[in-house]
Amino acid sequence: MSYAVVHSAGFSAPTPIQAQSWPIALQGRDIVAIAKTGSGKTLGYLIPGFMHLKQCRKDPRMGPTVLVLSPTRELATQILDEALKFGKSSRISCTCLYGGAPKGPQLREIERGVDIVVATPGRLNDILEMSRISLRQVSYLVLDEADRMLDMGFEPQIRKIVKEVPSRRQTLMYTATWPKEVRKIAADLLGNPVQVNIGNIDELVANKSITQYVEVLSPMEKHRRLEQILRSQEPGSKIIVFCSTKKMCDQLARNLSRQFGAAAIHGDKSQTDRDYVLNQFRTGRSPVLVATDVAARGLDIKDIRVVINYDFPTGVEDYVHRIGRTGRAGATGLAYTFFADQDSKHASDLIKVLEGANQLVPAELRDMASRGGLMGRPRRWAPSSGGFGRGRGGRTDLGYGGWDSGRGGRGISTSSTWPEKSGGGRGNDHESRDR
Repeated sequence: MSYAVVHSAGFSAPTPIQAQSWPIALQGRDIVAIAKTGSGKTLGYLIPGFMHLKQCRKDPRMGPTVLVLSPTRELATQILDEALKFGKSSRISCTCLYGGAPKGPQLREIERGVDIVVATPGRLNDILEMSRISLRQVSYLVLDEADRMLDMGFEPQIRKIVKEVPSRRQTLMYTATWPKEVRKIAADLLGNPVQVNIGNIDELVANKSITQYVEVLSPMEKHRRLEQILRSQEPGSKIIVFCSTKKMCDQLARNLSRQFGAAAIHGDKSQTDRDYVLNQFRTGRSPVLVATDVAARGLDIKDIRVVINYDFPTGVEDYVHRIGRTGRAGATGLAYTFFADQDSKHASDLIKVLEGANQLVPAELRDMASRGGLMGRPRRWAPSSGGFGRGRGGRTDLGYGGWDSGRGGRGISTSSTWPEKSGGGRGNDHESRDR
């Protein structure tokens, strides 16, 4: 890979996750890297993958050497774009396998031969069952957004895929959070890995470059307030509006399309429609994107100015990932959140996230946390700064491999007790849910 390509892409120095994981990966070690969304994880594993290919490239017509598993179509295609951009000078061939699109073109690319396959677990399993791809040459395996894949129910598919990959391989797992389920699958699939922690993995932390505003509103007040916020932004600003259901997503997009150029994206949209909407959003032709949580992770568009939580998500972890769509790559961002009485069970957790990001907490939210959901008057609030998606976890759990996970700041720790296990299973080739 040419260093000129890296510099021309605007990289003057590696991000912390890249600086920590590159030397370890280049030694051929397995890695578990725990770092926030938007921290540079993609190049954290792609560049060592390119170097791995340079050393032990096999016949691409017999199957890929590098395999990257990703939870969603959007993230998979973004990984492919990065692989093509940075691997072009080395003539590395790549393809992307995902559901919601015809299999024919994807199968033809496999037949022509590829060095790197980026895939969602469901579609790759389908193609494996058709005996149209071999993973027996894979020696570099990446599980990206591992926590998200498990949350979406992809564990059976992941285990079935890994059974087709040689046990003599290098495995890298990248995750934003570190719950028990992720620790378990890491213990099963990785051998004596080095754990890299960027930031405090024991706390859910929001990006401090995002200014967060919370407003306690009744459901009847939300639409009018949404339009006020949209009108207050500079014309052409890229804005994402998150809502909880596909029906509400379509309804809001219809209501906002004429005045604000809104378009909708969710799991029921065809891949063609989703690609079209995302392209319209990227280019600014549709500056307002109304989305379910299918866009909460993996959507890396660097100039998103505002995120609006029209509906509060099912938990604060999704909240942190949602607002993390703005304030990326060193930019600042704004996040507005509508909080209703029905969301009161999340009030205490939300307060912790806000305080951890040095944000002011409105009195109505504190009242709701202490009284169990009494409504307060609508009120905006702004903090001194905002925050990026970290993850929970990181506690030592000898039942899952005996890792000393490390707390507080940046750290690396190793473990020597990692059993090799595998399992099977089957699932669909699309997101199992939008939330």
